[in-house]
Amino acid sequence: MDSTLRDGEQTARVVFANKEKIQIARMLDRIGVEQIEAGIPVMGGDEKEAIKAIVNLGLNASIMGWNRAVIGDIKASLDCGVDSVAVSISTSDIHIKNKLKSTREKVLYEMAKAVEFARKNDLYVSVNAEDASRTDFNFLLKFIKTGIEAGANRFRFCDTIGILDPISTFNIIHGILDEIKIDIEMHTHNDFGMATANALAGVIAGASHVGVTVNGLGERAGNAALEEVLMALKHVLGSKTHQQTALLRQLCLYVSRASGRELYPWKAVVGTNMFAHESGIHVDGAIKDPKTYEAFDPQEVGLTREIVIGKHSGTAAIIQRLKQNGVHIDNVIAAELLPGVRRAAVALKRPLIDMELLDIYEEYLAGRSLLEKRA
Repeated sequence: MDSTLRDGEQTARVVFANKEKIQIARMLDRIGVEQIEAGIPVMGGDEKEAIKAIVNLGLNASIMGWNRAVIGDIKASLDCGVDSVAVSISTSDIHIKNKLKSTREKVLYEMAKAVEFARKNDLYVSVNAEDASRTDFNFLLKFIKTGIEAGANRFRFCDTIGILDPISTFNIIHGILDEIKIDIEMHTHNDFGMATANALAGVIAGASHVGVTVNGLGERAGNAALEEVLMALKHVLGSKTHQQTALLRQLCLYVSRASGRELYPWKAVVGTNMFAHESGIHVDGAIKDPKTYEAFDPQEVGLTREIVIGKHSGTAAIIQRLKQNGVHIDNVIAAELLPGVRRAAVALKRPLIDMELLDIYEEYLAGRSLLEKRA
């Protein structure tokens, strides 16, 4: 369940143009995301127009609207033509008391009425417990049971301020499923850098759905990143996935530009440094067998392997990079070139481009020719 267009756009200082929202929805659908949370219909205006436009694209993905536990919100979602809704309300005592100025009983009542209304109008319903990770466990169970009785199809567990760790997450989700059989969606935030880990822990415990955003966009430090969760499901947990992961880099770049958030080279899964090798030992291993230092093939996410020539390079990198430029040398010559390569990298404070490496090679040849003439 991708929430880039809802929670992702709630990132401070981020706003998508409607054309961008439509394009992102198309790209998410092309990759194979099963459900897209397209926005908040009750906001009206451009938001509502964009959601309607996405619904009218006829995508394979289910299109969800996010709502408070308010019937008026759900009416706005119905007007947009979405096939599913998220009905969200806070469940922790700190939220109920300080934000909602309400009571546990009223929270249950408002949620149930909203869910019942949505189900009567043939909508698929995810009932969301905001701040579930700080909610009294017994009350959380009561909330879920009340939601099921009202007709909810799914329960969204929200670690709203990202305070959980993977072990705690596993125990909570496992505990819920021991008591209640329902589809659970993980919605994890990254305040302590554990959003992806917590999402996966929930899956291991039995959660059936994962809420994600492209590049991990979202409130404060963001949410679990689509690209990280998807590739971890495939390569860490060994899950069978049908998504077109080769399109991930393209999607992440587009969302990066649309959101004004830079896609850093060291970004997990889709950053260019994922398959950039400079250290001599690493390059030698990667050339002999990429699996020695790569968890998966770069083409799986739309990237390519790069051998970087810099201060930490070894002879294998020099041989390989010159070979790519039509120059074939042996280990002896590479070893003689290496000190000059390292000096140049330190002087420039960066890796060398191909022309600079070729210049060093030409200078080496000229120097050797001069020595031969003198001899």
